[in-house]
Order: sequence, then C-alpha cells, then structure tokens
Amino acid sequence: MVLPRKINFTQMGRYSDSSEQRFRQLFEHEFDWMQFNLFLMRQRFGESARKAIAIDASHISKSGNKTPYIGKFWSGCASAMKRGLEILGIAIINIDSRDCMMLRAEQTPSKAYLEKQGENYNLVDWYLDVLRKYKDKLLGITRYVVADAWFSKAKFVNDTCLMGFHVISRLRDDAALWYSHSGVHTGKRGRPRIKGEKIDFEKLDLQRCEILDIEGGRAYSVKAYSKAMKRNIKVVVHYPKSGGHKIYFSTDLDMSAKGIIEYYRTRFQIEFCFRDSKLFSGLNDCQARDLRKLDFAFNASLASVNIAKFMRQQYYPSLSIGLLKAYLSNIYMLKRIFSRSGLKPNRTFNTKLIKELFGIVAEAA
Repeated sequence: MVLPRKINFTQMGRYSDSSEQRFRQLFEHEFDWMQFNLFLMRQRFGESARKAIAIDASHISKSGNKTPYIGKFWSGCASAMKRGLEILGIAIINIDSRDCMMLRAEQTPSKAYLEKQGENYNLVDWYLDVLRKYKDKLLGITRYVVADAWFSKAKFVNDTCLMGFHVISRLRDDAALWYSHSGVHTGKRGRPRIKGEKIDFEKLDLQRCEILDIEGGRAYSVKAYSKAMKRNIKVVVHYPKSGGHKIYFSTDLDMSAKGIIEYYRTRFQIEFCFRDSKLFSGLNDCQARDLRKLDFAFNASLASVNIAKFMRQQYYPSLSIGLLKAYLSNIYMLKRIFSRSGLKPNRTFNTKLIKELFGIVAEAA
C-alpha cells in the first residue's frame, strides 16, 4: 500500500532495503492466506453479524505468451472476452454493515487445462473443486454462498448444496418455474405430484405469494419448483418501476424473502474489493511467469486491502482507501528520506509541516 504507481518486483526493490531478487524468491514461498484473512475478518466483523460467502471471478490484465493459464476470459468492465488471466475470489460479506473481506484467490486454469481433466470437466467443476478445498473452514463461518446469475447453473447449485451450503443467486428472467405442490395426495395410483401449475410472471397467483414492502417497485415471494435444478427453492420476484422483472432465489426454504434480497444485493461488495486491489495494491501489476509467484502476488494484493480496511476502521475512519494509501505513502517516503539523510526531525516544531506534507490539512480544507 505504501508504494506509488505500479507495484511489482522492480518497485519493491527500489523503495525498500531489500533487493528485487529477494522479493522474487520470497513470492515462491507458501503462505496460508485463508487463515490470515479469516483472522482479520473475525477481528473486524465479529461473530454476531450476519455473514455470507461471496464468490466471483475477476479479469486480470496480462500480456505475453509464457504466463501459465493465459488466455481469453470474460471482462465485466469491457463486457467482452479479453486476453489475460482470471482469478476466482472467495470473500466474506457482512450483510449488516454492507462490507466485504477477501479470503482467498485462485487463478482460473486455461481451456486447455480443463480439457485435459476429462471430457465432461468444465469451469463449473473447477469452481466446485475450489469450494470443496476450503469448505471445512467456510462452513465454520456460514452456510450461505452468494453468487451472481452465472453461478445459478443446476450443477453448481446442487453440488454446492451437497457440500452443506445454501446458495443465494439470481435466475434468468425466462426461468421455467412451477408453483411448489401443496403436498395433498389425490389418492390416485402413480407417482406423487412434485409441482403445481407453471408460474406466469406476467400474471402471478397472488393467493400463493407473499407481498414484500420494497423500494423501487413491487416484489413477491413464493416457493417454487425449478425444473433445471429438480428441487424446490424460495423465489423473490422483483418488478422494478422501469419494467420487466428479476428473479432471486435461495435453496433455504425457511429463509425470509427480505433476507434473500439483502444477501444478494450485498454480494456486489466483492466487486469493490477487486476494484480497490487493482487501483491501490497492484492486483494487475505482477509481471511474474510462475504460478506460485502469481498466486502470492494476487493474494498479497487482496490481503493488503483487508489490512487497509482494518486500519481505517481502527484509526482513520474518515479516510477512504485511496486517501489512506496516500497518507501511508507520504509517511513511508518521509521516513525513508530522514533515515537515508541521518537527520532526526524535531516532532514538536515540525508537526504542522509534516501534516501538510501528508496531505491531511489539504484534504480537510
């Protein structure tokens, strides 16, 4: 966080007492980022807050041909496939404070790697493998996994539920859903009914729905049967004033409809973690061509933002992440100048001058 401009091995060697080669070697070491970030998360969020696991992928700009798993991945900012890398981020979101702390990032493999794993192995299977890898630690925090509409695929939802989680996500606007069966048997021979009539989102059966008090339109909650997932789900249908409708769901049938909306809307906080890491801690800047170094760089960048959030909460609540980075950079540079020059400044006489150098007075004005 204290380095200006790009944050890579060259910059680290330039602004520290260690050489560039030392940082290159250090980034080859193993480190338990999950455990480290879990400690920060518990210190910041506490145990009583409502939490959920948020997962999402983020595009990382990278050029060249020698970097492992480089290829074309979806970029949400560009709304197109772009060449580079991709990481899958796992985070904890605090529903009550609408905040997020990253736990771990895993680099997404290339299409060629996925094809080598088997004929039917695809990106959804790899995402599920990552969740299985960390499920024991994640289940100790919460059972709710929140993801965007891409993850509402039947395989992902059903396999995630088999791990012991509940999934909260959004369905396609044209999803095929049926009213859940009331459970009353007809007395006729044959297989019992598992679903009722098909849901017409243009004309909902309001007798089966719960009306929600929500800003920006109308919303209704209903228990429905998903043909794709082959299971009952809790659905919230939102009709915004601009027209159309959005379908949110949870595999937890006992979850409140208001909770489904709150959990899904808080999911977007993970995007701010990616944004802050790219702007302030060099998530896009690593120039390594080794999987271990890339993994260390990605997770170090995300953990730096976690530490900055913790510092801001404890000591600088009025500063944004950007201002905190500028503040820390100014402190570091000033200390480095004094240490190199051998001077010992008089803090009493120079308090106002130092504050101006740090930018506090300018920002307050």
